[in-house]
Amino acid sequence: MKLGFGLYRHMLNEQHYKFAKQCGATHVVVHMVDYFGNADNSKSNANQPIGGNKGWGKAGNGELWSLEELLKIKEDINSHGLEWYAIENFDPSIWHDILLDGPKKEEQIELVKEQIRIVGKAGIPVFGYNFSLAGVSSRVEKPFARGGAVSVGMEGSVDETPIPNGMVWNMIYEENAPEGTVEKVSHDILWERLQYFLDHVIPVAEEAGVKMAAHPDDPPMPYVRNTPRLVYQPDMYQRLIDMKPSDNNNLEFCLGTISEMTEGDVYEATDQYSEQNKIAYIHFRNVVGKVPNYHEVFVDEGDIDMFKILEILKRNNFEGVLIPDHTPQMSCDGAWYAGMAYAMGYMKAALGNLNRD
Repeated sequence: MKLGFGLYRHMLNEQHYKFAKQCGATHVVVHMVDYFGNADNSKSNANQPIGGNKGWGKAGNGELWSLEELLKIKEDINSHGLEWYAIENFDPSIWHDILLDGPKKEEQIELVKEQIRIVGKAGIPVFGYNFSLAGVSSRVEKPFARGGAVSVGMEGSVDETPIPNGMVWNMIYEENAPEGTVEKVSHDILWERLQYFLDHVIPVAEEAGVKMAAHPDDPPMPYVRNTPRLVYQPDMYQRLIDMKPSDNNNLEFCLGTISEMTEGDVYEATDQYSEQNKIAYIHFRNVVGKVPNYHEVFVDEGDIDMFKILEILKRNNFEGVLIPDHTPQMSCDGAWYAGMAYAMGYMKAALGNLNRD
């Protein structure tokens, strides 16, 4: 097992690479999408975006991340003794009609396939994605963690505000979209859209040497913002895997999200999917409670026995990357840095102890 950090696009600089290295990380997972276009999402404290029903801001301009751009970032990462392990999420501007089954679906599936080829040529082994219409939603930000540290969670209700036309996955891809909202569809229809996606991209991923890694729905509710969710119970991951059997059809395994689910067991799920060698990388974070009432907390104070998770992963020979994903914000200057350093110190010590056995 290897330790890494997840970095937002505005963090791709020497300061954050040095910080990651100093904390003991060896790998990075990069968000190439900029989620901080909404004024409510401050880059200054680097906390995860919330956005509300207005979304996270503007999506990209429909252009692919070029090979030259990715290689330049990779060179910078490597120069600080780190490895670029994964990109997390497609830009909504190149796949909104794949998610929505819109008129540009066939055109956009070709864009997605080409993006995967470019990522493969850049030597980035994993591409995470979240096949979701509403994206991450319905959360509030409060002092939920130990000592009043600010974190996120749900407090008994889900956002039922319909998604306006021109928005998907929490981002605006068309500012001048006609009035109206995204149509409410069934779970089966969304699974059919996923099948189309997997049928087209997994063969390309196999050729490109890229593992596609699916994130579960966060929060894991059946419906959010009047749209269905795909993976909101642990066994639904198995359905996704079985839809397109391939070594390149993998999971972006978020422990916190799995623990928030109302059915199943986070330890059984970890065992089930790591034993199949289906976990590409892991969001190593802890929570208290289940939807629709849960709080994200420090890695050592939640419902999950994180040592037990590591023991399961070791038994099943998991060799991927663990990242803190996000953490509560500590009450000091550099709140993000302090929270991340605390999480990474815990993870590094836990792995060290595990490897002594």
